[in-house]
Amino acid sequence: MILTTTNSVEGYKILEYRGIVSGTAVNVQKMKMTFNMQKYYAGISESVSEVKAQAFEQLKENAEKLNANAVVGIAVDIELTTTN
Repeated sequence: MILTTTNSVEGYKILEYRGIVSGTAVNVQKMKMTFNMQKYYAGISESVSEVKAQAFEQLKENAEKLNANAVVGIAVDIELTTTN
């Protein structure tokens, strides 16, 4: 499965558009407030990476359900929120 943010893939021709697919993921884990900001930011970075991987996996699965062999023009939107 080809996943790309570009609108085409060199060497390939798009024969049919199967529709819009999406992949979303949410991590509701509460981050521990710590006095070590380096560990805090490392934790956030790791969490974002995990959520992004989950979203791409869901995107791939949804595309496969449409019998697609690629997803082109992917846009990634990451939103970080904090709760008290």
